[in-house]
Amino acid sequence: MHILGVDYGRKKIGLAISEGSLAEPFKILRYQDIRKLGEEIKKIVLQFKIEKIVIGISEGKMAEETKEFGRKLEEKLGIPVVFQDETLTTHEAQDLSITAGIKRKKRKEFEDAYSSTLILQDYLDANY
Repeated sequence: MHILGVDYGRKKIGLAISEGSLAEPFKILRYQDIRKLGEEIKKIVLQFKIEKIVIGISEGKMAEETKEFGRKLEEKLGIPVVFQDETLTTHEAQDLSITAGIKRKKRKEFEDAYSSTLILQDYLDANY
């Protein structure tokens, strides 16, 4: 099953993809218009034959915004969208990047893609 992992943010999102039991960082999408973001995600879903989307969910007000984004995405794409706790994934992604020797500039640039990878991997580990 092809699954897309999403670390949602108000200006950019991180994406990860899995084709089995291992999640891999994919890319960062920066956006100003959420409708255009939906179109970009739709292209990725079609290109990679994505069958499910896993979106990281935090706490508080951002959690509600993320859930609304997920509902709209599910409606637009017609594939299941599930939510996975993302508590501390950004911090964990930073630590792993430092341990891997990734330079600061590249770490900052791909931080959201690494976070989406951890979100998706946590989901895979718990469900497959």
